[in-house]
This record gives sequence, C-alpha cells and structure tokens, in this order.
Amino acid sequence: MKFLVTGGCGYIGSHTIVDLLEKGHEVVSIDNYENCFTSVLEGIQEITGKRVKNYDVDLCDLNATQEVFNKESDIQGIIHFAAKKYVNESVEKPLDYYHNNIEGLINVLSCCKQFNIKHLVFSSSCSVYGNSTELPVHEEVELAKPESPYAHTKLIGEQLIKDFIKTCPLKVTLLRYFNPIGTHKSLHIGERAKQASPNLIPRIIGTALGQYESFEIAGSDYPTTDGTCVRDYIHVMDIADAHTKAVKWLVAETDESICEVFNLGSGNGVSVLEMVKAFERANQLKLNYKLSSRREGDVVAIYADNSKAKKVLAWNPQYSLEEMMRSAWEWDKKVNSQ
Repeated sequence: MKFLVTGGCGYIGSHTIVDLLEKGHEVVSIDNYENCFTSVLEGIQEITGKRVKNYDVDLCDLNATQEVFNKESDIQGIIHFAAKKYVNESVEKPLDYYHNNIEGLINVLSCCKQFNIKHLVFSSSCSVYGNSTELPVHEEVELAKPESPYAHTKLIGEQLIKDFIKTCPLKVTLLRYFNPIGTHKSLHIGERAKQASPNLIPRIIGTALGQYESFEIAGSDYPTTDGTCVRDYIHVMDIADAHTKAVKWLVAETDESICEVFNLGSGNGVSVLEMVKAFERANQLKLNYKLSSRREGDVVAIYADNSKAKKVLAWNPQYSLEEMMRSAWEWDKKVNSQ
C-alpha cells in the first residue's frame, strides 16, 4: 500500500517510514521542516536504499495540502504525526498549539473525504489521561482534565475524528504514545530537532555532553516512591512497528467506519530519578543532576496497560530500558561529533 506520512522527517515519523518501507509499503511524506532537518531523508535512504519524496508543506494551508493529494493520487492511507509537541511550550504559547495541531488535523480529514482515503492512523498521546487515578491506565478509563494545551489538542483531535467518521466512512486507529526514546540501530536517524527539547532524554544527554551544567529534575515532592514524576518509556522502533501493525489491522477490518484506541507503552512506570540511574548504568558514567521545582503542565504519574495492543495488533515491545538509553547516547555522541 501507499501511505502519506505527515511529519515524516520528525523523530517518530522517520522511524515509522523506515519500518513501513522495510515491510513492503510505499511512502510519501509531508513535512515543512519547522523542527527537523532535511538530512533525515538521507538517513532513511542509507537504511532502506529508498529515497522518500517529501513535500515541504504546512498542513494548515489547505490548498497546498490538497495539491499533494492531486499529485499523489494513489495514496491509500495516512499516518498523521505532524504537530507541535512540547508540553511547556504549549503552556507559554497556547494559541500556536491550538491553531497548528487542530487546523492541520481538520485539513487532513477534509482531504480524507475529498480524495476518498479509507485508512488513518492518528498520533495521539498518553497526556490525554491527565492525572489519572487508575494506574496502569487502560483505554476505557475515564479521562481526567488535560494538564496542558498540548494534551488538550490531542484530546480534541480524538473527538474530531470520532465525530467525523459518523459522516464519512473512514477506518481509524488512535495511538496513544507514552514516552518514545532511543534510535534506529544503524544510527543513521534519531531524535534531532532544531528547537532545544525540554524532554527528559535530550536534557540528560545534553548534560552528559557538557551542553548544560546540570540536569534539573523538575519536581521532587510528588507522591511517588522517590518524589519524582513517573512515566512509561518505549523504544521508538517499537512504536514504529506498532504503526505498521495498526495499518495491517485496519486493512483487514471489514467495517467501513471504525475507530479504535490503543496504548503504546512498555507497561512499566519509571521515575525520573530511576531514569537518571538507568542512563548512568547503561553508559557507565555519572551525571551531574540536581532537584528543581515542579514544571507547569506535568502530570504526577502515567504508565500503560498495553494488553489491548498486544492482543489486537499482535504487538510486543522488544527493547529494554538500558538498550533505549545506550542507543540514545550513541546517537547524540555521533551527531555532536560531526
């Protein structure tokens, strides 16, 4: 099948493109390079031997988005990653996040209808669960209030899709990611953004590389085992594999309209302090870190019940936490040595 991957030059998008190509699919990408680099296309080619065509288009521009579908008239499905993604930035710039993330999705859905697209995989987030009182969270748990504009855009996106398929036949999976880390084993692609990332792993590695004086743990007084936030970390190639499996499942479904939600997480809750220790063990070094104040928009703890994805999609995470930490460290050392 031929798929359009929006945000295909980003972190998860590029790894998913590799997985799709290696499993026999054809891919075209849309990415306006706002927070990524054109060199990722070369990395994908190094791994797969195939050059992916990317359209430098802002999905908020409906006319430009429609033109891609006019040129690529044999697209059979869409995997929609493209979105702004930083929790703390969304708190500071809520209008940017609501405009970009929601308007882009509306235009993608409009093109699904106009060009008769039958399959959609939507990149959602575990942040839609908010400060859930039930852990691990399963897909049917009652959702708490979103803690950030970013989380709210994902929740609105899910509802938009559910409302849309009542009027237009479309088979959809909503994939709620937990925290992707790691990189492809080849080290030809990895997590690399134009904007300095506030996320955990980039900040830990940046500290280890000497880019920051110390790694600040945001909050040490949470009601957790060691006072730091708890998250669920999953290797990016495990997430990529889940997208290909989700596509396969959608194609096999006989209903014209379907919308299913799947958690993509390891199923293990790991605190920020435990992540620091895991990084030190995996890479045999010491990290300079200090405890700091809480960060607005963060939830206390979230980790997945991933049994539905295992059962329905036949998906099983393959990578250990230390493998994730080693590959992330090796990738960033390579990038910073160039």
